[in-house]
Amino acid sequence: MRLGVVFPQLEIGTDPAVIRDFAQTAEGLGYERIVVYDHVLGADPDRPPGSWRGPRSLDAMPYTHESTFHEPFVLFGFLACCTERLELMTGVLILPQRQTALVAKQVAEADILSGGRVVLGVGVGWNPVEFEALGEDFSNRGRRQEEQIELLRRLWSEPVVTYEGRYHRVTKAGLNPLPGRRIPIWIGCEVDRALERTGRLADGWLVPGTWRADPSLIAEPLAKIHAAADAAGRDPSDLGIAMNFAIGSRSVAEQVEAVRGWADAGASHLAINTMGAGFASPAKHIEAIGAFAEAYGLSS
Repeated sequence: MRLGVVFPQLEIGTDPAVIRDFAQTAEGLGYERIVVYDHVLGADPDRPPGSWRGPRSLDAMPYTHESTFHEPFVLFGFLACCTERLELMTGVLILPQRQTALVAKQVAEADILSGGRVVLGVGVGWNPVEFEALGEDFSNRGRRQEEQIELLRRLWSEPVVTYEGRYHRVTKAGLNPLPGRRIPIWIGCEVDRALERTGRLADGWLVPGTWRADPSLIAEPLAKIHAAADAAGRDPSDLGIAMNFAIGSRSVAEQVEAVRGWADAGASHLAINTMGAGFASPAKHIEAIGAFAEAYGLSS
């Protein structure tokens, strides 16, 4: 199992030197991937009753207008200059609230400038406030995401594209420069329709918060993903499984034990998430990923 870190968006602050130090420390410790969450806008909870709430997995602490989120692709450009080997992954980018061709351009550019290190993790999102502000339809986001994935792959691989879909139209146009490789697309999801889509189309599955409490919980959804892959003529073993692991109040020994449990459950990737652990400063996040790396024997 390959290990990474979750970029501590909510708690790291805005000092470029601190952001650089976190990423460079992670790379130096032997972590292979940095996972960046995404939100363009945060909602003010002081809204009309029933107009907004956090997702099920974040009911105790929904993201609001006070939650700090760095923009993933600008951040990737910065991190590409600060690091040499770390994969740069969105976990997840809310794809349907964005223009597909623009995402294709941004991802291609980030991948080129990082030397082929971008992994695009996508999801459909939960916050209608963002969709409204960005001029996109919240109600059909799942259906549009499937078409977006198809179009992204064509835009990254063909110099000139003509595409006529239900939601997209491109007439003899293309990106330049092209990324020069097949950029991996992973899907974060939990509903059956999206699990089927993951098995049929994606390069990997990002385990959602609903099933992160216990490795045994992923057996049923993973079986659905593998069945869909098999039905599509794909080898289910080629699909990655990624888990973001919140250390919380666990001791380092308990963290190591839990992470090994996820490896035993078949996870191919796991990112250590230090947010929500009560750290008073960015330096504590850096200390935490160092303590785990040493106890796990990551760099040995």
